[in-house]
This record gives sequence, structure tokens and C-alpha cells, in this order.
Amino acid sequence: MSTAISDPRVPAAATGENRSTLRRAVRLDARVRDRSATRFAIRVLDLSMTGFRAETAFTIRPGSLVWITLPGLQGLEAEIAWQRGDHIGAAFRTPLHAAVFEHIVELSR
Repeated sequence: MSTAISDPRVPAAATGENRSTLRRAVRLDARVRDRSATRFAIRVLDLSMTGFRAETAFTIRPGSLVWITLPGLQGLEAEIAWQRGDHIGAAFRTPLHAAVFEHIVELSR
């Protein structure tokens, strides 16, 4: 499975992927917390206004509701969509506002 993003300015739908929003490559250390208050360290690798892909050494079951904490922001609720090896994908319960999305992308530079 390739995790490379060829051009983050190209909508993912144009690359044949089943996505409807723009993704940006980022590298941010973050934490997720599940309903039982268990915290997991993750590294966010790409981000869109509707979700993220991250790397983690922990197992987080698809369907789990989590709260992700990114630097400088309060927790954002998301649902884990999949886990393949040490990568997870999640969808935000409420999409990020465009200004918040751009702020997070800038933090990763």
C-alpha cells in the first residue's frame, strides 16, 4: 500500500480515490482519547477538513469514537474508519472550518 501523496493541491477525487475533500500532507504529533479515557499517541500524516490519516503503535478499533487533540486546539471528535497495520483513518464528526484547517496545516511546517 502506497502512502505517498503526489500533489496535495489536487482533489483526491481527481486521483481516483473515493474522497470528496482536499488532503494536505502534514506531520503533527497528537493524542487521541477514547470513551474509556485511554489515550493513544499518534502522528497525523495527512489531513482534510473531514478527517485524517495517522500513524500509531496502538490498536484502535474501527467504529471507535475518539477525541483528537492537536497542538493549540481543543479536542475534536472523530470516528475511526479503518486501521491497517500502524496506520489509522478517521472522519471528524463535524468538518473543520477552512480557517482552522489552514491553521493546522501551517502548524505542521
